[in-house]
Amino acid sequence: MGGGLLVAGTTSDAGKSVVTAGICRWLVRQGVKVAPFKAQNMSLNSFVTREGAEIGRAQAMQAQACRIEPTALMNPVLLKPGGDQSSQVVLMGKPVGEMSARGYHGGRQQRLLGTVLECLAELRGTYDAVICEGAGSPAEINLRRTDIVNMGIARNARLPVLVVGDIDRGGVFASFFGTVALLSPEDQALVAGFLVNKFRGDVTLLEPGLDMLLGLTGRRTYGVLPFRHGLGIDEEDGLRVSLRGTVRESNVSPPVGEDVLRVAVCAIPLMSNFTDVDALAAEPGVVVRFVDRPEELADADLVVVPGTRGTVKALAWLRERGLADAIARRAAEGRPVLGICGGFQILGERIEDDVESRAGLVEGLGVLPVRVRFAREKTLTRPVGSALGEHVEGYEIHHGVAEVLGGDAFLDGCQVGGVWGTHWHGSLESDGFRRAFLREVAAASGRRFVPAPDTSFAGLREEQLDRLGDLVEQHADTDALWRLIESGPPGGLPFIPPGAPA
Repeated sequence: MGGGLLVAGTTSDAGKSVVTAGICRWLVRQGVKVAPFKAQNMSLNSFVTREGAEIGRAQAMQAQACRIEPTALMNPVLLKPGGDQSSQVVLMGKPVGEMSARGYHGGRQQRLLGTVLECLAELRGTYDAVICEGAGSPAEINLRRTDIVNMGIARNARLPVLVVGDIDRGGVFASFFGTVALLSPEDQALVAGFLVNKFRGDVTLLEPGLDMLLGLTGRRTYGVLPFRHGLGIDEEDGLRVSLRGTVRESNVSPPVGEDVLRVAVCAIPLMSNFTDVDALAAEPGVVVRFVDRPEELADADLVVVPGTRGTVKALAWLRERGLADAIARRAAEGRPVLGICGGFQILGERIEDDVESRAGLVEGLGVLPVRVRFAREKTLTRPVGSALGEHVEGYEIHHGVAEVLGGDAFLDGCQVGGVWGTHWHGSLESDGFRRAFLREVAAASGRRFVPAPDTSFAGLREEQLDRLGDLVEQHADTDALWRLIESGPPGGLPFIPPGAPA
């Protein structure tokens, strides 16, 4: 059986995903055969594996950190929120139905524990080490009975637990102590120690607090990772904050041409795979921001309507906000608009949905000659093709089936004037195609923008993953971390009262 570690967090968004990826990249550079694992993931940012399974994008990114192909084993349970306190349950890469939070935690979740443990065991039997990522906080005492992603899986698989805290938020010492003190004695025995994330300043000023934390809990701190910009790759949770005004971090290089390109992404409800625009933000001279007001489209050279888990709901939101009219005016003027997946469906003439929203027949924005009918079977594919004279690869995740009635062919969708629509996520990661597309946008916008000739999105992602590996290698006690992965939880860890409530 291979070694293992569970990376837990004091909160959601503490940095579990990137720390897990960093540990994975550090290990693989040491010649360790390593794989990532997350038993249960709640995310609208997902990915399709080569065998046609849908998993969280964070696990696909972590597999890239391990230099292996992602598989459904790495994320056996994916929950995709759909509003109204319900989520689509994706099991081993395939949707198995909608379920309320009460119904899921009321019994279904616990029944999935066997599947989760089987997947983890298979990975541990294949790899030297498996680095598992938790979800939320391990001290969610209201959910502990049915937990299969934090201490539930750590207890069953005898995994040592490393708790990550985001010190940039403040209160990290109280969060570390409180997390341990709210666990049962059996769970506490697995919590080996802590990892401080996003530290700014002189680490010597922090060290007295770390010594006090050791004295209070009997648990050491395995590292203090400094704050670094540009490492929030493939975020999981598109629901946690409003993205209005958020600017995706762009390449630090100045534009190659005389002008920049401004991209406005409509921050629609239940936005999915908004990471599609990261490839645009990686281009020197391209500024990407998320917007929710029609006036914010006025100076945009390109408007993107992204994917969504609620196409009809997002369409209604665009109309309520006045964004629908603004997009229609842009289309009539020949100004560039790109619709991806749900955004593509919104741009069409009509949507017939008896599956996702059960709204029946709904009129779309009518800027593309496309009619969409929602099928119960979900399309999960990895298409390959060409557009604008360039090779393109992508992935599809959708229930809507598009009937294209006109326009020029564009991937699986179409183009009319300055409006493009496609179901293909990830297409902009194809470098030649992205450059050709941006040249089209610049010409239509009258901008003297020139795409950089050598930007490699895959290369930039590799650089980011290496930076994560560097953070772990340079700022964590890697010898102690490896002993933890290889040998399991240290013995004799003290109990911190009061422990979990009865």
